[in-house]
Amino acid sequence: MTQTGTPPVTEERIYDALRQILDPELGINLVDLGLIYDVQIRDGEVAIRMTLTTRGCPLHGSIVQAVERVVRQLAGVSAAHAEVVWEPRWNPDRISPDGKQALAGTGRRSPA
Repeated sequence: MTQTGTPPVTEERIYDALRQILDPELGINLVDLGLIYDVQIRDGEVAIRMTLTTRGCPLHGSIVQAVERVVRQLAGVSAAHAEVVWEPRWNPDRISPDGKQALAGTGRRSPA
C-alpha cells in the first residue's frame, strides 16, 4: 500500500485490468491473445504498446479507448496511453495457453 492507502500501480494490476477487455470477434481477452506487447509505468502514468489481430480491424478505436479507460480506472493511475504498433507483427503463436484453451472451447480456429 502507498501512503494514501491505495495499492501501488504494478504491471500485474494493469494486466489483470486488461484481461477484462475481450476481442469482439474471438471473445478472448487481449492479454491471452498476446495483443499487449509492453506496459511501462512512471509516476502513475501508464504507457501500453499493443497490437491488433488485423490492421483493418473496424473496432481499432474502440479497443484502444477501452484499454485506456480500464487502466485509468485503477487507483493510483493518473494517465494511460495505448499505442498500437504493427511490429512485431501479431500471429497466433502469441496466444497464451489459457487463450488457446478458451479458443478451443469456442470451436473457432485461431486467426491466421
